[in-house]
Amino acid sequence: MTTPMPDLECDALTKRFGSATAVDNVSFTVPAGSFFSILGPSGCGKTTIMRMIAGFLEPSSGDIRIKGRSVLDVPPNKRPVNMVFQHLALFPMMNIADNIGYGLRRKGMAKAEIARKVDEALDRIGLPGIGARQVDELSGGQKQRVAIARCMVLEPDVLLLDEPLGALDLKLREHMKVELKALQAAFDTTFVYITHDQSEALVMSDRIAVMNAGRFEQMGTARDLYYRPQTAFVAGFVGDANRWQGRVTRAEGEALEVKTDGGLILRAISPGRKLPVGDRAEVFVRPEAIRLAEDSAQLSHFDTQISGHVATILFNGAASRVIVMDATGAEIEVALPQSGEFAHLTRGAGVHIGWSGDQGNAFAVARP
Repeated sequence: MTTPMPDLECDALTKRFGSATAVDNVSFTVPAGSFFSILGPSGCGKTTIMRMIAGFLEPSSGDIRIKGRSVLDVPPNKRPVNMVFQHLALFPMMNIADNIGYGLRRKGMAKAEIARKVDEALDRIGLPGIGARQVDELSGGQKQRVAIARCMVLEPDVLLLDEPLGALDLKLREHMKVELKALQAAFDTTFVYITHDQSEALVMSDRIAVMNAGRFEQMGTARDLYYRPQTAFVAGFVGDANRWQGRVTRAEGEALEVKTDGGLILRAISPGRKLPVGDRAEVFVRPEAIRLAEDSAQLSHFDTQISGHVATILFNGAASRVIVMDATGAEIEVALPQSGEFAHLTRGAGVHIGWSGDQGNAFAVARP
């Protein structure tokens, strides 16, 4: 059985601006009909990748193939891609139908066919019958859907989305995460999405590449990146994590014991990474992996146990965040569901926390 040709392939893609390297030897493939995200902080190079795929920037080296064909010699307006920007760029002087049909008119399509395709696109985005309305009559989410429909009506092989939710308020952003995933499925088109917001990437993507300083640190599913980070950067950037630095005092295969700089003894694992005794290490533990109890006997089955007191309680709807201060003065964040079990907790209360060693991820600390 042959593997289907991917919609997009980037091979050893590099972009230099003078002596600065914005994208450094990046390779990846995006299967047809999938939702692929590039996640990273501002300035890491993700927008540069997007602009090279779109044809607005020429790579310094490497290749870009769409459905198996190199597009390096194809101008932006001839590439089978389209792009949705953060500020959408809808034309305020045109109604919704004219906005969606703009690209079709430029291609010289007949009016009747344009009208049919526009109506079909409005149906797919769940906004039938609004073609005569003006842009300023729409909500932020409706504008977002119209911007996508304007791209999708041209039937691109790949749709590029450059931080498209960045200008929306928090509640609408949360709603549009679900909307975008549904739209991608409705159009059955390959989406390449860039964002600095890890919650957007985790919710919507089939696969995610985490980018840092021009390189991909790790590619995988949301669960891979969250539960099995391969670098300290990924462990710290994707989701929340408590972190400690210290020195490896025992190593048995992947299982480690680390004595932190504050004197705590922590257990952790380092799958695929050799950390010898004596090496400096950094340990990451998710807040939701930590259990809290008022009696240390309740945590006897955990191989890492710490005593402390409640420094802060942060209520956040479905869950609370409890900040526990240990004897060394270090603050450890614990995520608690709103079960009511710890509703009586107050600042200053003595507590115990613990977790299994396999819930901690350890990474080598680079020598200066």
